[in-house]
Amino acid sequence: MAQETVNPDGEVVLAEELGNARVVTLNRPKQLNVISSKVVKLLAANLEKWEKDENAKLVIIKGAGRAFSAGGDLKMFYDGRNSKDSCLEVVYRMYWLCNHIHTYKKPMVALVHGISMGGGASLMAPMRFSVVTEKTVFSTPEASIGFHTDCGFSYMLSRLPGRLGEYLGLTGARMNGKELVAAGLATHFVPLEKLPELEKHLLSLNTGDEAAVRSAIKEFSTDVQIDEESILNKQSIIDECFSKDSVAEIISSFEAEAGKEGNGWIAPVLKGLKRSSPTGLKVTLRSIREGRKQTLSECLKKEFRLTINILRTRISGDVYEGIRALTINKDNSPKWDPPTLEKVDDERVNLLFEPFEEDLELKVSENEQYRWDGRFEDTAYCHK
Repeated sequence: MAQETVNPDGEVVLAEELGNARVVTLNRPKQLNVISSKVVKLLAANLEKWEKDENAKLVIIKGAGRAFSAGGDLKMFYDGRNSKDSCLEVVYRMYWLCNHIHTYKKPMVALVHGISMGGGASLMAPMRFSVVTEKTVFSTPEASIGFHTDCGFSYMLSRLPGRLGEYLGLTGARMNGKELVAAGLATHFVPLEKLPELEKHLLSLNTGDEAAVRSAIKEFSTDVQIDEESILNKQSIIDECFSKDSVAEIISSFEAEAGKEGNGWIAPVLKGLKRSSPTGLKVTLRSIREGRKQTLSECLKKEFRLTINILRTRISGDVYEGIRALTINKDNSPKWDPPTLEKVDDERVNLLFEPFEEDLELKVSENEQYRWDGRFEDTAYCHK
């Protein structure tokens, strides 16, 4: 497996059992709590243990330092680029974990301050209670580096109002805490200064009763009013442009809107869109569109295939070039291959979506009795 950046100060995940509450802290603050193989293993082990523990009534998840989680450990992926399937295990475990977070049987509360991006946001958005602050920053920027909207976000974004999901997935646009609540990607807005007090109050409840938890959070939360300039107030333009059939048509429509009075906000978004990986954009649009008609498990299985095929550079090496330009050399000058949307063959894109052999698919059971089956250790990948 690819090497991951370790936290020299201690465990990468801290798990506490406090009365009937269980608290998990992502503990890689210097790396903005990015998700590594060890992080995924520890999260999954603790969540399974606590779901089966009658004394565990409530689970709280938070991040140490100034971020909740900046997503997957890109350096880990990059370092493993020359070793076949070096990150297959962590990818499998993460998608398997995503399914259990969406379907968890006990109330979970995410206390989200700072950055919550990509895979990191998959530990926020599906929670029964997700609390954000004025410092919360959300985005799904994967397409820009030649990747795709992952960790269940082809399911979640496709269910946002209008074409907001396509907009967020393709542009990687950022949203603040108030916007997240207004859009339905978070449940409550609590001022940052009140977050420690809220956590203390939740721990004192000593119950997993949903009504009690909701009432407790509501005591500390404030109603949200989005800024006039919020993208949520641009919904009609977003719906008009991002409902088009192809990425090329979306960009053309967006360019037309940019020339109209009062639409100065479009130019920088358009610039970023045009700099993104053409392959990443095409894959992301298709995945979100398919997500509208897919169940959660179907989306996760699809995203698992996409991730493995992209990391295997089945049709393009853009993901490694994107990571190199963004985080390794930091020159912000990726050389995409193919370099333009026109040169990205749709037939080639189809290859990324093809089903795997049955024993190599992600194993997520919709049967309650077997919901914790399908672990990586039990798959064909482990017994080759």
